[in-house]
Order: sequence, then structure tokens, then C-alpha cells
Amino acid sequence: MLISLAAGTVIFLLVLGNINAVVETINSMVRKSNLDTVYITTILKVIGIAYIAEFGSQICKDAGETAIASKIEMGGKILIMILALPVLTALLEVIIKILP
Repeated sequence: MLISLAAGTVIFLLVLGNINAVVETINSMVRKSNLDTVYITTILKVIGIAYIAEFGSQICKDAGETAIASKIEMGGKILIMILALPVLTALLEVIIKILP
């Protein structure tokens, strides 16, 4: 289990530079399009939570703790739902304005 955790951490640290490049590219596209940065920040947070929850879940599964793994997955989904609520609310407001 410790080897799996160490390998996962090393791989994450190696990929971290590429993740930074992706975030910078997205930020430059947002600046060019004049979109509200709150929504993009929320989307990036959701993606981060999804990856971290998946990583924690896989570590628990490797350790034979499938019950804890499923709780981590559920917690990640709840956090994602909470973060996505303002975006969903704004989308619904736009839809309501369009409808007669």
C-alpha cells in the first residue's frame, strides 16, 4: 500500500507541470472571451475535487477498504454538487429570462 501511495504521489508531482499549463491556457482563453472567471474557477475546482476523490478512492481500494473508498467517492460527488450549485442557478436564471 505504501508503494502504491508513493508511486501515485510521484506520478502526480510529475504531471503537475502539465496541469499548470492547461490551467494557464484555459485562463488565457477566458480572458480573451471576456467570460466571468467565477464559472471557470468553479469548473477547475470541480475537476480538482474529482481527481483527488478518485485518487483517494483508489488508494483505499488498493488497501482493501472498499467501504471507505465508496464514502470518499460520495463525499467528492457531494462537494462537486455544492460547488456546481451557483453555476446551475445562473444557468437557470438565463433560461427563465429567455422563456416568455
